[in-house]
Amino acid sequence: MATRPKDYYDALGVSRGASQDEIKKAYRKLVREHHPDKNPGDTEAEERFKEIQGAYDVLSDPEKRKQYDAFGSADGRPGGFPGGGGGAGGPGGFNFDFGDISDLFGGRFGDMFGGGAPRQPSGRGADVQARVNLSFEDSLRGVETQIPVELDTTCRECGGSGAAPGTAPIVCPECRGRGVITESQGLFGLSHTCPRCHGNGTVIEQPCPRCHGTGRERRTKRYKVKIPAGVKNGTQIRLKGKGEPGYGGGPAGDLIVVTRVADSPLYKRRGADLEVEVPMTFADAALGAKVEVPTPEGPVSLNVPAGSEGGKLLRIKGRGAPKLKGKGNGDVLARLTIAVPKKPNKKERELLEELQKVQKAQ
Repeated sequence: MATRPKDYYDALGVSRGASQDEIKKAYRKLVREHHPDKNPGDTEAEERFKEIQGAYDVLSDPEKRKQYDAFGSADGRPGGFPGGGGGAGGPGGFNFDFGDISDLFGGRFGDMFGGGAPRQPSGRGADVQARVNLSFEDSLRGVETQIPVELDTTCRECGGSGAAPGTAPIVCPECRGRGVITESQGLFGLSHTCPRCHGNGTVIEQPCPRCHGTGRERRTKRYKVKIPAGVKNGTQIRLKGKGEPGYGGGPAGDLIVVTRVADSPLYKRRGADLEVEVPMTFADAALGAKVEVPTPEGPVSLNVPAGSEGGKLLRIKGRGAPKLKGKGNGDVLARLTIAVPKKPNKKERELLEELQKVQKAQ
């Protein structure tokens, strides 16, 4: 039987100041070398494998490592080396790291035993969507507005702890703060989420009366939002970190502001271009004329060529909506419509009849 290493660092062959990457690399190398599948029937290799696992279980966890460096054990009490009687993994056992073993051996152990130790619940907060109603004119010039948003926030009563004021969450007595329960199954120690704390490692004995232990409360907050010029119906503006708060130290989600732009009685939106109808008489269309075309910046005089037909589009460059991505503005598209008199007066009728005769004679 080989001499047992003096401590966890000796077990992995690293210095006490080794980084987490160095510890993991040493662990991976040793576990490949001493794994029971590669050394069938070798009790010395099996014992060494246990020592490697026990050492890595502590040194890979910053909190456990801190306790071990201070007290010589992972739970703050003087203790022996794992693998014998009374190590950190329990009597004669160890905490098996299925996460790393499954990396090394194709996920076989992870599939069999349900993966490694549960992690503290953490994650990014949810995105929140809010709608802002705009007039057509405001959508073209841009506006700054206040938007009320209802979302979860840190409870003002307990500061987010979930515990009643004057109290605090305590270390879970079931799992002693690990968040997992380990059961010995021969060679392996099988871990599952602690049923009492649900993997948190802490429990709340006296929940906050305001948030009922959740650490959160529903509140309405108001955010100042700058709506850029040129937005359309359905444009999304994302405000980073203004959504729901994250869990377990995770980042907050985003606030997504969706614009709802009222229809214009005058213009039709075509991207950054604005289409407007320009009515004119049959005579003006036939002979050519100068017409006034409305634009967001004021009317523009436009020459209509002789012989223009109804439906023809004339373009006024740079007088349309601002472009959200890029510089400048779109164009105003003047669509000609021919106004036909429904009840022509006597003089108009005489002229139209004369025109009709001339056209038939051609």
